Amino acid sequence: MDVVAEVTRSGLVESRHRGAAVRVGPDGETVWSLGDPGVVVFPRSTNKPFQATGLVEAGLDLEPRLLALAAASHSAEPFHLEGVREILALGGLDESALQTPASYPLDPHEHAAVLRAGEGRLPIRMDCSGKHAAMLLTCVVRGWSTEDYLDPDHPVQRAVTETFTALVGPPDTVGVDGCGAPLLATSLERLARGIGRLVQAESGTAARRVADAMVAHPEQVSGTRRPDLALARAVPGSLVKSGAESVVVAGLADGSALAVKIEDGGERPLFVVLHRALELAGVEADLLRERPVVLGGGRPVGEVRPVL
Repeated sequence: MDVVAEVTRSGLVESRHRGAAVRVGPDGETVWSLGDPGVVVFPRSTNKPFQATGLVEAGLDLEPRLLALAAASHSAEPFHLEGVREILALGGLDESALQTPASYPLDPHEHAAVLRAGEGRLPIRMDCSGKHAAMLLTCVVRGWSTEDYLDPDHPVQRAVTETFTALVGPPDTVGVDGCGAPLLATSLERLARGIGRLVQAESGTAARRVADAMVAHPEQVSGTRRPDLALARAVPGSLVKSGAESVVVAGLADGSALAVKIEDGGERPLFVVLHRALELAGVEADLLRERPVVLGGGRPVGEVRPVL
């Protein structure tokens, strides 16, 4: 992979991050790339839009607000937890059905609030609990078992894989995600192409429903203090989804899409690189020109800057 971002301090480049980035046009053809766009990656939570689409195709029927939460890596803010409970209740289930690992909230403010309250880790506080609740509800709707819904051979996971294959392509390999669900690998280029297909989906399709829900309710997809939300609001009509180990995708209203992967898995340069890639794509927004500040003695002495 190529150097995609530098960290400066007092006029010296202190650190460099390598990665890859790719932009595909509305026709799915690669317009621009840095590094190897064919590199195979685990998309992590950037797969969630495809997973949610597969669930809708399998029979999941949620209002847009909750459908966006089904595709979320949420911050465990109170409205996220209430939404997860709503999804479970639609299937006559409660939090005990979730097989997400017991976790603290992803958002540091919510994490601190949990500690102040003398509470601890819970499965519902794991950022993937919206997706898991949607998988469980789909199982109830279809009459499938709920005890083994994370098994790769379970009907709900086969449905997700079928949709992933249709939108992205056959997975290069199948791993296990941090939440315990099957994790489908693909190339960065195919990932971007799949997001492009999602945002261009025809009216009335499952993909169109998921894309519209995520665009309309970006606070459900991430949280009120996250860079995903800031970008979604700064670029109207955009679908933004980040994932663990520093992966992010953005689908634009014109049907084009971008995907970025930082090789070392560090999050610090991720949105810096995506913002610059969006600038190169002709997107205009003040947010795209902002750079994370490097501090020395409590004052700015450098920045994280893109190398594209």
